[in-house]
Amino acid sequence: MSGQGVALRLCSVGDVAPGTSRRFDVEGHRVAIVRIGDDWYAVGDVCSHEDYSLSEGYIWEDEREIECPKHGSTFSLETGEPQVLPATDPIPVYEVRVTGDDVELILGEADEAGRGGRQ
Repeated sequence: MSGQGVALRLCSVGDVAPGTSRRFDVEGHRVAIVRIGDDWYAVGDVCSHEDYSLSEGYIWEDEREIECPKHGSTFSLETGEPQVLPATDPIPVYEVRVTGDDVELILGEADEAGRGGRQ
């Protein structure tokens, strides 16, 4: 994405350990922030199969996926596409950036209108 939009500070870099995720509620969006090494991802925190928090699931670092702890569906952190059934619908993907020690979520016009991240 282009980096245009509203930047919202979520936390400090040290607040999310590598290989983990953390949920944030931002401007009406439930977002899971995932850190893999120095790479950061932001996806919708709700499994598209059932209303369950993805941030509580396992992070597949090599695959760049997050697993829903309820039924085991995994989603690409890069595209939001489901990789394993039973989920068949993608989850939103948002832009995230690190500026100094701040982790920021970038919400564009579609996000602010409540239509979710890019899919």
